[in-house]
Amino acid sequence: MSTHEGVSFPTESTSSTARKTLAGALRKADPVGARAVENETNWRRNYLTHFRRAVEAGIGEAPAAHSIAADGLTAIHNEMRYDDVPLDDAIGTLPLAQAFHTQTVVGTEEPDTTLSIPYKGERLSGSALLDQLDSWVSHGVITSSCADAVRTVQANPEWLRLEGDTVVILGAGSEMGPLRALLRWGADVAAVDLPDVDLQDRIADLATHGAGRVHLPARIVTDTPVPVGANLVNELPALAHWIEGIDGRLILGNYCYADAAMHVRLSMAGDALGIHLTSQRPDTALAFLATPTDVFAVPREDVDRSNDAYNARSISKVLRTPMRVASRGRLLQRNYPPAANPGICDALVPQQGPNYALAKRIQRWRATTARHDGHTVSLNVAPSTRTRSVLKNKALAAAYAGAHRFGVEVFDPATSNTLMAALLVHDMRADVPAQVEPWQDEATNAAHGGLWTAAYHPRSALGLAAVLGIGALRN
Repeated sequence: MSTHEGVSFPTESTSSTARKTLAGALRKADPVGARAVENETNWRRNYLTHFRRAVEAGIGEAPAAHSIAADGLTAIHNEMRYDDVPLDDAIGTLPLAQAFHTQTVVGTEEPDTTLSIPYKGERLSGSALLDQLDSWVSHGVITSSCADAVRTVQANPEWLRLEGDTVVILGAGSEMGPLRALLRWGADVAAVDLPDVDLQDRIADLATHGAGRVHLPARIVTDTPVPVGANLVNELPALAHWIEGIDGRLILGNYCYADAAMHVRLSMAGDALGIHLTSQRPDTALAFLATPTDVFAVPREDVDRSNDAYNARSISKVLRTPMRVASRGRLLQRNYPPAANPGICDALVPQQGPNYALAKRIQRWRATTARHDGHTVSLNVAPSTRTRSVLKNKALAAAYAGAHRFGVEVFDPATSNTLMAALLVHDMRADVPAQVEPWQDEATNAAHGGLWTAAYHPRSALGLAAVLGIGALRN
């Protein structure tokens, strides 16, 4: 494998780059907010406030939201490097240290022509799926627009295989990615993930037992024990060259995840690749999953539902006042002020850290700018999900186990990735006009799992959910 660093930060201080990025994003739309970022002396502790401000400053005026997204992306692209050159100069100017040819695996099964979603040990389709969508909406787990989008896909099963498109999946082996669902439906996929034996074996197994075709980057220069797979971070130019040669309209989906600073490096590598492909092949579509543990502007209907839950008689309401007094107001704060329109759901989780917040915000900014430039974009809020990466954090695992006590449903990976794959199909086939403001585009089709409609500010209930969930984990 290549020993060079590839996509990297300009210094060892990732906090410095994040602060410059947020300050650059806010400089035009919110100069006071930009100065606050620049003067921040405890980034690790206080980054939550600044990421929230970068959402609030763009509400009510679409040009401000577009400015925040475009300027934030410009700021971080000016910072990031690829080896010894600026990141934006890497593709197309650096010599290829590696070259890939295409190895294709054709599935042996017949395509599934009916939309079905696995849920709690069953596979729901037909009226059972419609009933579950209605239940999720009535319990505030997904938005009504999300349910409508899934119903539309169900009514148009010929959409499922995305005929004529090739979905390039960055992070093909991720638990939240659409690989399994797309292969079940007979789609063409270019699967990009690390040249790791176990990982590539899993991808090959899915490909063989699926109904689609999987195109893999196969190494011409074999410098690893695995002849297929690619490292997005340090083989970016070679990957870009390989993907350019794939037939059909491209749908570039970034489903990569890694811990700490590597997550930002992956997000930026995917962003540089997206810039290149939309420039060379303007019909290229972009796809992302937004994390629910971020800051979002929330429509009035979800605000009202949350406030109704806050005012309802319950055990938590009886205990709320003494707990708030004992915690000096930190516990069980209401999610939104009455009649907020839109509300701000601030579900950033400190345990995930500022690098996670930055990596996901880069993707939201790119979705905003690409949509504004006329490209087809799919960015949907996914529900909290019991992925391995989340459950290895004991505090988050406990909080997820107790989340249902506060109106939040945590999904299994199979349910989440199939649901989000169906929304991807919808976004690629349905003719849906852009909303007036970017926050409304993000709120459309959201499967937030109940975080937006819960009675309490997520961080003010997180600790209690963890305490309540410890017993469930032990059992």
